Amino acid sequence: MKIITGIKLNLRSKEAQDKVEKATKKALKDVVTDIAGDAIKDSPYLTGHNARSIQYEVGPGGEVAKGDLEGAVYSTSGYGGYLETGTVKMGARPYFKSALDRHIKKLPGEIKANLK
Repeated sequence: MKIITGIKLNLRSKEAQDKVEKATKKALKDVVTDIAGDAIKDSPYLTGHNARSIQYEVGPGGEVAKGDLEGAVYSTSGYGGYLETGTVKMGARPYFKSALDRHIKKLPGEIKANLK
Protein backbone atom coordinates (compact mmCIF):
# COMPACT_ATOMS: atom_id res chain seq x y z
CA MET A 1 0.00 0.00 0.00
CA LYS A 2 1.43 3.34 -0.97
CA ILE A 3 -0.02 6.75 -0.24
CA ILE A 4 1.00 9.59 -2.47
CA THR A 5 0.03 13.20 -1.95
CA GLY A 6 0.67 15.86 -4.47
CA ILE A 7 0.27 19.57 -4.33
CA LYS A 8 0.27 22.03 -7.17
CA LEU A 9 0.26 25.60 -6.07
CA ASN A 10 -0.42 28.81 -7.91
CA LEU A 11 1.10 30.83 -5.13
CA ARG A 12 3.35 33.66 -6.18
CA SER A 13 5.15 33.75 -2.87
CA LYS A 14 7.91 31.20 -2.32
CA GLU A 15 7.39 31.65 1.41
CA ALA A 16 3.72 30.61 1.15
CA GLN A 17 4.57 27.65 -1.06
CA ASP A 18 7.24 26.48 1.40
CA LYS A 19 4.81 26.79 4.30
CA VAL A 20 2.15 24.67 2.54
CA GLU A 21 4.73 22.05 1.57
CA LYS A 22 6.06 21.85 5.13
CA ALA A 23 2.51 21.49 6.52
CA THR A 24 1.77 18.73 3.99
CA LYS A 25 4.93 16.79 4.89
CA LYS A 26 4.12 16.96 8.61
CA ALA A 27 0.50 15.90 8.04
CA LEU A 28 1.56 13.05 5.76
CA LYS A 29 4.04 11.79 8.36
CA ASP A 30 1.37 11.87 11.09
CA VAL A 31 -1.24 10.09 8.97
CA VAL A 32 1.20 7.44 7.69
CA THR A 33 2.30 6.76 11.27
CA ASP A 34 -1.33 6.32 12.35
CA ILE A 35 -2.06 3.97 9.43
CA ALA A 36 1.02 1.87 10.21
CA GLY A 37 0.09 1.66 13.89
CA ASP A 38 -3.40 0.41 13.11
CA ALA A 39 -2.11 -2.02 10.46
CA ILE A 40 0.26 -3.51 13.04
CA LYS A 41 -2.49 -3.71 15.64
CA ASP A 42 -5.02 -5.22 13.19
CA SER A 43 -2.65 -7.63 11.44
CA PRO A 44 -3.89 -11.23 11.73
CA TYR A 45 -1.94 -12.79 14.55
CA LEU A 46 -0.65 -16.32 14.65
CA THR A 47 3.06 -15.86 15.22
CA GLY A 48 3.19 -12.07 15.00
CA HIS A 49 5.75 -12.19 12.18
CA ASN A 50 3.62 -10.17 9.76
CA ALA A 51 2.86 -7.49 12.35
CA ARG A 52 6.56 -7.17 13.16
CA SER A 53 7.37 -6.87 9.46
CA ILE A 54 5.15 -3.84 8.84
CA GLN A 55 7.22 -0.78 8.06
CA TYR A 56 6.49 2.77 7.01
CA GLU A 57 8.34 5.70 5.59
CA VAL A 58 7.75 9.19 4.32
CA GLY A 59 9.83 10.47 1.40
CA PRO A 60 11.99 11.64 0.00
CA GLY A 61 14.77 9.13 -0.07
CA GLY A 62 13.14 6.01 1.31
CA GLU A 63 13.28 2.60 -0.29
CA VAL A 64 9.59 2.75 -1.22
CA ALA A 65 8.56 6.38 -0.70
CA LYS A 66 11.12 7.98 -2.99
CA GLY A 67 9.25 11.15 -3.92
CA ASP A 68 9.15 14.36 -1.93
CA LEU A 69 5.53 14.03 -0.82
CA GLU A 70 5.12 10.27 -0.71
CA GLY A 71 4.35 7.99 2.17
CA ALA A 72 4.29 4.21 2.26
CA VAL A 73 3.12 1.52 4.66
CA TYR A 74 4.15 -2.00 3.71
CA SER A 75 4.83 -5.51 4.94
CA THR A 76 8.10 -7.30 4.33
CA SER A 77 6.87 -10.68 5.60
CA GLY A 78 6.40 -12.06 2.09
CA TYR A 79 2.77 -12.94 2.74
CA GLY A 80 1.22 -9.69 3.95
CA GLY A 81 -0.54 -9.20 0.63
CA TYR A 82 -2.04 -12.69 0.80
CA LEU A 83 -3.46 -11.94 4.23
CA GLU A 84 -4.98 -8.70 2.91
CA THR A 85 -6.55 -10.13 -0.26
CA GLY A 86 -6.85 -13.85 0.44
CA THR A 87 -5.97 -16.78 -1.80
CA VAL A 88 -7.83 -19.64 -3.40
CA LYS A 89 -7.44 -21.62 -0.17
CA MET A 90 -7.70 -18.80 2.39
CA GLY A 91 -10.18 -16.02 2.84
CA ALA A 92 -9.06 -12.40 3.01
CA ARG A 93 -8.19 -10.98 6.40
CA PRO A 94 -7.84 -7.30 5.54
CA TYR A 95 -5.87 -5.12 7.91
CA PHE A 96 -4.19 -2.52 5.67
CA LYS A 97 -7.28 -1.21 3.90
CA SER A 98 -9.26 -0.77 7.10
CA ALA A 99 -6.36 1.20 8.62
CA LEU A 100 -6.09 3.30 5.47
CA ASP A 101 -9.83 3.98 5.38
CA ARG A 102 -9.84 5.09 9.04
CA HIS A 103 -7.02 7.60 8.68
CA ILE A 104 -6.71 8.89 5.11
CA LYS A 105 -9.69 11.22 5.54
CA LYS A 106 -7.73 13.08 8.21
CA LEU A 107 -5.02 14.22 5.80
CA PRO A 108 -6.65 17.45 4.52
CA GLY A 109 -7.61 18.49 8.07
CA GLU A 110 -4.08 17.76 9.32
CA ILE A 111 -2.60 19.88 6.55
CA LYS A 112 -4.94 22.72 7.43
CA ALA A 113 -4.13 22.40 11.15
CA ASN A 114 -0.39 22.53 10.40
CA LEU A 115 -0.82 25.76 8.45
CA LYS A 116 -1.92 27.66 11.55
